[in-house]
Order: sequence, then C-alpha cells, then structure tokens
Amino acid sequence: MSQSAADLVIYGSPVSPFVRKVAAACIEKKIDFEIEGVDVFNPPQWFADISPMKRIPVLRDRAIAAEGPGGTIADSSAICAYIERKEIATPLYPAEAFDHARALFIEEYADTHLAATGGLGIFRPIFFSISQGKEPDMDRARATWSEKMPSILGYLDGSLEGGDFFVGADLTIADITVTACMMQMALVADLDLSPYPELAAHCERMAARASIAGLYAQADAIVRKVMPDRVALS
Repeated sequence: MSQSAADLVIYGSPVSPFVRKVAAACIEKKIDFEIEGVDVFNPPQWFADISPMKRIPVLRDRAIAAEGPGGTIADSSAICAYIERKEIATPLYPAEAFDHARALFIEEYADTHLAATGGLGIFRPIFFSISQGKEPDMDRARATWSEKMPSILGYLDGSLEGGDFFVGADLTIADITVTACMMQMALVADLDLSPYPELAAHCERMAARASIAGLYAQADAIVRKVMPDRVALS
C-alpha cells in the first residue's frame, strides 16, 4: 500500500471481507491504493451519495474525480473488474472463456452464499454481540457451522480438484474471494477444516500470500480489541 496519495481510494474497513477482497486484488496487481474508514452503520451523507446500497466498499479513482459521485464504483465485484481493466499485465481473470466464467461463478458463490451464511450466521452473532456488550449467540453460530456450512465447504473443497487454485494453474479472483470470506469466520472462531483437506490446504497457501496476510492482520488487530480470544464452534 502506498504511503503517498494514491489515485485509488477504497472506502470501508479491513474488517469487511469485501474491502479485503478489493485491496488484495490491488496488491496482487501492484496498484497503489488507500483505505479510508467509513462507519457503514452511521454513514456520512457524502458516502450515502456514492453508495446506492449503503454498503462497503466503494472505490474512488481520483484520476477521474476527487469528490462527489464521479469516479466512484460500488460493489466489490464491479470494482475488481475495473481494477482488472486498469492493469492487465497481471490478470486475475482467466482469458479462456469457460475458465473465465468459472472464476466469475466461484467469486459470486463466495460473495453471496459463503459470505452470507458465514457472515450472518457466525461472524455477526459473535462479533456484533460482543461489541455491543452482549453474550455471543453461540447456539446460532454453532448451528450454522454444523448444519449450513458443510455443504458449502464441501462444494468448495471438491471444486479444487487437487489443484492449488480454483480455476487453472494461476491465482484468480475466485481464490481471493473465497479466502476473504473464509477468513471472516476465522476472525472470530477456530475453524476445523479437517473434513475439507483441499480447502484447508488452499486457505493455508493463500494466508501466506502478502496480499492476504497483511490485510488479515489489520482486521485481526481490530477484532482482538473487542474479543481477545476466538470461540470454539464444536
């Protein structure tokens, strides 16, 4: 991440898996960026003006416009597609048609099904409750892990088919997105991935990448201030 003013500004928080997804894509492509914090639960009007769904992240390209709605893009998938076109020398989307579509599907599967199930069923009932001074809803979190997550994790495990990456022999947006969403749960809970050895190995490989490790460390530092220890889901 550049220490000087960068053209790209990501509005959001590293605690968001979607912010980390966008930031990781920038790091992999060696594109300078900044993250500017936004309280999505009490957003300023200027943020509401550029985020139609009131969600993070939103990207601003200062080379296009330094303020106002101009030069902004909402939604992590749209942002990553924009980043891909800005710097094509390090592709995160496969060139071959079927592989390209496959990467897009796994990105969408992680963004919606994995993120929603793990975020709403595990991360929020634990972290949000504790941050509000309440007891974590462990019944909900454990039920989500034991009843809803196995089919999702099983699908992802099988999709790797013994490879290092989800699509082809190179890193794609699919790998970044799945990792960001998996790590969201790992911020608050110890995840036993032993039933899913391919996915476990993938998570371990991805966690070692510079584009993933630094961002996760930032998120982890924020979460540990609220809850020093992760919880057990089983």
